[in-house]
Order: sequence, then C-alpha cells, then structure tokens
Amino acid sequence: MQAVESTTRRTFLAATATAAAATVTRLSVAADEAAPVRVAVIGCGGRGGANLQEVAKAGGTIVALCDVNRTALDRAAGQHPAAKTFRDFRELYTALDPATYDAVVVSTPEHTHAFATLPALKRRKHVYCEKPLTHSIREARIIATAAKEAGVATQMGTQIHAGNNYRRVVELIRAKAIGPVRECHVWTSRAWGWQSTDDAGRLADIVSTQERPQDTSPVPDELDWELWLGPAPYRPFNESYFPGPKWYRWWDWGSGTMSDLGSHMNDLPFWALDLDAPTVIEADGPPAHPDLAPASMVARYRFPARGDRPAVTLAWYQGERKPMVWFAREIPQWTSGILFIGDGGMLLADYERHLLLPANRFQEYKRPEETIPPSLGQHAEWIHACRTGAPTTCDFAYAARLTEANHLGNVAYRAGRTIEWDAAAMRIPNAPEAERFLGREYRAGWTLE
Repeated sequence: MQAVESTTRRTFLAATATAAAATVTRLSVAADEAAPVRVAVIGCGGRGGANLQEVAKAGGTIVALCDVNRTALDRAAGQHPAAKTFRDFRELYTALDPATYDAVVVSTPEHTHAFATLPALKRRKHVYCEKPLTHSIREARIIATAAKEAGVATQMGTQIHAGNNYRRVVELIRAKAIGPVRECHVWTSRAWGWQSTDDAGRLADIVSTQERPQDTSPVPDELDWELWLGPAPYRPFNESYFPGPKWYRWWDWGSGTMSDLGSHMNDLPFWALDLDAPTVIEADGPPAHPDLAPASMVARYRFPARGDRPAVTLAWYQGERKPMVWFAREIPQWTSGILFIGDGGMLLADYERHLLLPANRFQEYKRPEETIPPSLGQHAEWIHACRTGAPTTCDFAYAARLTEANHLGNVAYRAGRTIEWDAAAMRIPNAPEAERFLGREYRAGWTLE
C-alpha cells in the first residue's frame, strides 16, 4: 500500500466532498487562501491548549482567550499577548465586537459545549468544537440546526479522522473488499469508570452502591468553580470531580467512555458504512448508577439498510467487555479495535493500522485505488474552510449524528431496557420514560435556545 505523496488543494477539496460522510454546505465566502482568520479560543488548558497551539500553527490569528482557570488563561495569554482575555465566555460574546473575530474554538468540558458554541453560530462565526459535540441528544439537534442555518465552517475535534489509516479502511469497505458488511464490533479497554480503587488498591468498576462525595474540598485559587459548573446542577467542589479527566465519568458533566472515545472509534464505521440514525439500541453492564457512568458496558445498535448496503448491527464494548470473536482468539488480541465482518471476510482496524482477515484469503488481493487524499490536518482543514468555503470532513451535520448515536447507547443503558428510536420525532415510542435522558433542565441563569 503506497501513500499518496502529494495532492493539490483543489484535488483535496474535490475528493473530500465525495469521501466525507457528512452533508457538506458550501460557504458563501471568498475563496482566499491568504485571508486572515481571527480566532477566539474558549478553553485554553489541557485539550484546549493543544487546540490553541494547532489552530495558531494552521494560520489562525488568536484575538481572544477565555478560561475559568486563571493559570491556564495566563499561560495562553503569555503565548498570545495581543489577545483579549475573559473568564466567562458569555462575557466574551457580549464584550467582543463581532466584526473583530471570524471564528471560535470551543474546548471546554462537554457539558458547556453547546452553550459556548451556539452564540458563535448565531453570530455566523466558524466553529471548531472538541468532541463530543454536545452533552445530550437535544443539544446536538440544536447545534446541528444552528450550524445549518449559519452556513459557516464547522469541525468537531476527532483528530484521528484526519489520519491516513482511516482513509484506507473507508476505501476498502466501500470497495467491498470483504463483501457487504452486516456486523461491526468496536471495543476499547480504556474506561473512565476505573478512576476509583477497591479496598485492596485495585482498579474497580463503578457499582451501584458508590455514593456521591458528601464532603467538600477547597476550591483551587485559580478556578472559578461556579463558572466551571455552568448549566450543570450545583455541586460543592470535590477533588473527585476536578481536574479532568475525573469529570468524564459523572453524568452531570460527562458521559463516560462512550461519548468520549466513541467519538473517535465509532467515527470509522459511521464514515465507512454511511451510517445515520439507529432504529433499535440495547445495552447491558453493571446496574445503572444515578450519578456515574460505568467502566464496563456493551451497547448494540441496529441500523437499517442504506441503498444497496444491508442492515448492519454495530456493537460497542468498553472496559472488560469484548466481542466473542476476541475471547475466542479468532482475531489478534488488540486492546482496542474496530472489526468489520462482511460476507467475504473481516477487516480489523485501530487508529494506526488495519488487517484483512483471514490473512491467507487476501494474500493476492489488490487494494483499491486511493481516492481519499491526505487531510490537511483536522485543524488546518478547518482554517482552510474558514478562508475558502471548502468542506470539512467532520462538520457539525455529521458530528451531530455520530454524537447522537453514542449518547443513545448511554440512554439505553441508563433506561435499563431496549429502546426503539424515532430519529425524526426525537422520541422513544416503546419507552417514553427513557426520554428524560435525551436532555435535562439547566441551572438558573443558563438557557439554550
């Protein structure tokens, strides 16, 4: 397999338009690759610091910075001294003249993604948002609708989507190298629920008897805890919640491993198989905890036929859970993987590699021509789109569908039963009581229209 050595930007844009699973909207802006892109960055520490660095490297001019953590904000301001600084992103949007910035990068914890993103879209600013796109299914719908109305360049931060390995897998699946695909299994051994330990000091799964901390810890001097909580229910500060990634496992602020790593790993079957909304979702794991996402769980989705593609079942496994074919040692014992099972064989992939199986069946197989050129980079692709109106491969139309599906796995798990999903109506006809997990009420002072 030979990598494409070079590609013109015109070739990249033409090929990406057909290769991306997303529905791409051309932007009504001048195609000027030298145009400045003035960027406001919301969330500057951790993942946000990496996004800040990558966007600046891609050619973005940083004009504003915002973070509830003074240390992270001061560090970023030291790198971009001309940028205005804010602690509250609501103040950023009211204080900044919309004419002074073109785009916004959102790298806050997921419970504030929608709140930091929507004002930018309402102002018709380009937006890059970290994964998962939103904290809930209802929020995903709001953001997808606003993005469509705004007609701006959007990108979700699934950086592995820009890698060549995923592109080669998509080409193989679409070329029917393993025939029609009817099953896909996705698993990861990494799990946020294993941040606690049992009495022997061993990593332990979250069980239904664990309680929310009753004591409080001193709030770090640099942190504005009220602003960090944002629209989430008020909780006294505790070191079990902060810093990241501790908050990932609490339903108040995150969605556990499913929406986090699912954004990266379920991205590949969504892209390769042109998946949209599942119709039936079931899940199992330890008893659902009211406050905490589980370490180990399984979610199974049924997707209907798409054109000449058959219906497909997608199964997600995390923690100790793996597909039976893995336990039977019928495939390599990768700790994380995406396994496509077709009528004519299997394809096993992870972030950096992939195999056609069984190997002896594919010794003489001639790979399809490489039709999806290398990405400019997940951040550079977005900056390029801001400047030229080009498409991106993880725009919010695509990202919202992926985010919804991941959240539906958690909805089925928390509901404790199989759910039937009516995507058009955003309803669960067979279990309307489970619809309480599609969104939530927000803390006083926070609204999302």
